[in-house]
Amino acid sequence: MPAPRKYPDELRQRAVRLVRDRIADEPGLPVSRACRLVGEQLGINGDTLRNWVRSERVDAGEVAGRTSDDAMRMAELEKENRELRRANTILRQASAYFAQAELDRR
Repeated sequence: MPAPRKYPDELRQRAVRLVRDRIADEPGLPVSRACRLVGEQLGINGDTLRNWVRSERVDAGEVAGRTSDDAMRMAELEKENRELRRANTILRQASAYFAQAELDRR
């Protein structure tokens, strides 16, 4: 079970929107500085806010990177892969056990 989120989605969306608006209002303002300024107003760590903004920009296709959907799909596939490997190991061990039991009976 994943850990509960510290910040609600509405706050995340609002914070990202404020950062994007601030950057639009002041074209020379770096993203990290805008995140720090908005983060101080909302009580959010600037680096956390910067990660949210980057994630939103990747999801929107503005910058290159792995989208949130891709990351979730990758995590699901990795989990499924782990489960299948575990099942294969169990089946391999069971097969060896029963093969040995059959040889012992003879």
